[in-house]
Amino acid sequence: MEEENADGEDLLEVDFPHTIFAIKTALGHEKTVAENLGQKGKRKGAHIFSIISPMKLRGYVLIEGEKNEKAIEELLKGMQYVRGIVGGERDISLKEIEHYLAPKPIVADITEGDIVEIINGPFKGEKARVKQIDTGKEEITVELFEAMVSIPVTIKGDSVRVLEKEENL
Repeated sequence: MEEENADGEDLLEVDFPHTIFAIKTALGHEKTVAENLGQKGKRKGAHIFSIISPMKLRGYVLIEGEKNEKAIEELLKGMQYVRGIVGGERDISLKEIEHYLAPKPIVADITEGDIVEIINGPFKGEKARVKQIDTGKEEITVELFEAMVSIPVTIKGDSVRVLEKEENL
């Protein structure tokens, strides 16, 4: 089966001998399940290529392995905090999970002109207006409202909470 990408080039869809399984886990124990599964898989010589436990996908661990669901079920038997395999006959495609593989930049939801509150550091509790955004360094430059002199301050993007979005009319 062939598809076209955004540039109009033909892409060949290949049927790989492996697939992605979603494993249902107890909430808050995803990382433990992923680590235990990796160790057990190594001990038993299972054909597992990768295991991920995305922070934003609570209650699930994703495993890339051979298309042998029985082997994965056997590996999961008796493991603490595992509730079972999700899906059944349906394969999970890479497109469905790719947004979990590359984290979104911290400053992605912040735009120039937004009013933010600084939530940690020496200016904690201060309100400011965003003047500049550096997505590469995940830093923003703000201008404090309460300052006597308008001095730009550069802080990490995770040190602020957006209070008001800039309205572009």
